[in-house]
Amino acid sequence: MGFFDSDIVRSELAEISDLQERIYSNVFKFSSMTREEKLEHVDLLDLLLQKQQVLYTRLKLSDDPKAKEMKNRITESAKMMGLPINSDVGIVLKNIAAVLQSMRERIDRTGSDLP
Repeated sequence: MGFFDSDIVRSELAEISDLQERIYSNVFKFSSMTREEKLEHVDLLDLLLQKQQVLYTRLKLSDDPKAKEMKNRITESAKMMGLPINSDVGIVLKNIAAVLQSMRERIDRTGSDLP
C-alpha cells in the first residue's frame, strides 16, 4: 500500500484542507475580530500546524516515492519563500508554534488589539 492510500493519511489531508479553508476564509477579517474570535483563529492555526507537523514527519519517515516527492516539493517551496537551503522544515514548524503562542499571549494581554 502506498503512502497516500492509507485511510489515516487521506483523513489527515482532508482535515488539513478543511482547516486551511476555514483559516483562509477569515484571515482578512482578523483585525476586526473580537478577542474570542482571534483566540479561536489562533487555535485553528495551531491545530493546522500540529497536523502539518505530523504529516511532514510521516513524509520524512516514509519510503514511498510519492511521499518523498511531496516532502521534496514542500522543501523546495519553503526555499522559494526564503528558507535557507539546509534548513529543516520540521524546525521551522516548531518556530511557527512559538510565534502562535506569542500571538495568543499578546491577544490575552491586550484584550483584542492584535493587528
